[in-house]
Amino acid sequence: MIELPDLVAGALAAGTSALALLGTGLLRSRRQRALQYAEITALRDRLDGVQAELVAEVEHLAGLRVPAAARQLTHPRAAVPGPAQPQFIGSPIGIALESVLSAVRSELGAQRTRVDAAAQAGMRGATREIQAALYRLQDALRSLQQRYDEPELAQTLFMLDHENEQSLRRAQVAAVVCGAWVGLAREESHLVEAVTGGQARLAGYHRVRVNNHLEAGTALVSHAVEPVAVIVAELLDNALRHSSPDTDVLVNLEHVHHGVCVTVNDAGLGMTQDERDHARRMVAGSDPILLTDLGDPPRMGFAAIGRLTRQFDLGVDVSSPSPYGGVRAVLRVDSHLLSRIDPEQRPPAAGAPRSTRRTPEPARTPAPTHAYGSERDERAVPEASGHRTVPDAGGLPRRRRRTPVGAPTAPAASASHPPQRGPEQAAAALGALQSGTAAARAASDGAGTSAADEPVAHDRHATDYEGGAAR
Repeated sequence: MIELPDLVAGALAAGTSALALLGTGLLRSRRQRALQYAEITALRDRLDGVQAELVAEVEHLAGLRVPAAARQLTHPRAAVPGPAQPQFIGSPIGIALESVLSAVRSELGAQRTRVDAAAQAGMRGATREIQAALYRLQDALRSLQQRYDEPELAQTLFMLDHENEQSLRRAQVAAVVCGAWVGLAREESHLVEAVTGGQARLAGYHRVRVNNHLEAGTALVSHAVEPVAVIVAELLDNALRHSSPDTDVLVNLEHVHHGVCVTVNDAGLGMTQDERDHARRMVAGSDPILLTDLGDPPRMGFAAIGRLTRQFDLGVDVSSPSPYGGVRAVLRVDSHLLSRIDPEQRPPAAGAPRSTRRTPEPARTPAPTHAYGSERDERAVPEASGHRTVPDAGGLPRRRRRTPVGAPTAPAASASHPPQRGPEQAAAALGALQSGTAAARAASDGAGTSAADEPVAHDRHATDYEGGAAR
């Protein structure tokens, strides 16, 4: 039987153990709560830091990156800065921000294209009206030129017509840049006429020197005449504007393997590498042309060339300097845009430079056989007076006396090959016919010529004919 003090002692010991265990659990729980609170505090601080970094990154995107992306649409060399926080690169947040930037850039490009298309449509309509008015003015000036022939008035009308032509060229270039048709349809023309036609549209046309090395009759098909004239005018205008007024602009027209090249060389300032690259992209016509890319005021020359090269399958290169330190521009016209015009039936305009290429001389036929005996010379040239002109040793012509009447004649040709009649024989036969006709008329009229004299006159002319000499 257990005594009461032992029970009490056991109960106290058990309670003490329970209290100890409970205290230990409370202490562990308090430590865990402290650790959890510290972790929560650290996470909250970290979240606050990430939020601050994200806010800064968004502000960086809106304040710097989006404007730079918009600026890059008009200035391709402008750099767009990257994320401000390197830890966002490649992270989901960074990818999301890059998507936002790409969407903004795409939308800005679409809106810019739409606005530019509306501006081009408005300018296209305005230039159409201006062109129509300038064409009417051109017709009026030319009618006045035909009506009045007073020198001073004609000179004034010519100057006004030339100024009107320059205004018409600017309106035409603006219309072409805005997507309008080139404006004129012409018939087939000599290529040199298209070049000189483009030259005539410029204020400094007198400084242009055209060297025509093309084969006579080289022409353009009808739908390529006006585009070539416009392109040449713009290349020459660029050369004249960027070169000294006391220098010339040289133009060479030459045949190449695939067609014809028109080369323009100036002695101007030239272009930097960036300007040359920009010009090469513009004249290629591969990129879309926007009015906002042309500067202020807009420079439309290369843009118009790019439109025309793409529409009419022409080629223009401005990537190399000229031998004189300026710019060399080369217009290539392929063979399928070339034609041929008979220069005898339709010669070029009087003001167009003549070709320096020599036409092959036709083969000379052998001289006809005639009775000149020992004095026959292969180099002799017959003259209308009946003499023979033979070049002497120094290259100067000298005359030979005609063959006497009694000179021996050439042997008669066979019946199958009758001798050819030379110009002197034809002249002698015509003289004999005229003399015989005159004698017959004199005999019929009884004009003092005896019957015995008539055979003598006839025999004299017959002898002259057989000797090959003309009266």
